[in-house]
Amino acid sequence: QVQLVESGGGLVQAGGSLRLSCAASGRTFSSYTMGWFRQAPGKEREFVASIRWSSGTISYTDSVKGRFTISKDNAKNTVYLQMNTLKPEDTAVYYCAACRQCLVVTTMDLYDYWGQGTQVTVSS
Repeated sequence: QVQLVESGGGLVQAGGSLRLSCAASGRTFSSYTMGWFRQAPGKEREFVASIRWSSGTISYTDSVKGRFTISKDNAKNTVYLQMNTLKPEDTAVYYCAACRQCLVVTTMDLYDYWGQGTQVTVSS
């Protein structure tokens, strides 16, 4: 079965860095878009970044541009989210997701598979 397993979350001070990983298994993801979403306490889940596996096309939400970098390792079937210059407002559970037909990569409902999430906490 399809599995997306996130790792790399933790507690970091403001200005610090973390790298999240999403290991994908159970099918071929070459035609998929891989996305990162996050959900802060009391807030809706929101789009963070995405990468199309075949073309490498990347998208970011405005609040993370210049600070976060999404990348992929084809050999390891893994997607990464490098997060630098972290801010307290980045605190959230971060989810990896896979979308087979994503005309709009920011739309959560279009994603077919989700990981269990990893907590990122940024202290001030």
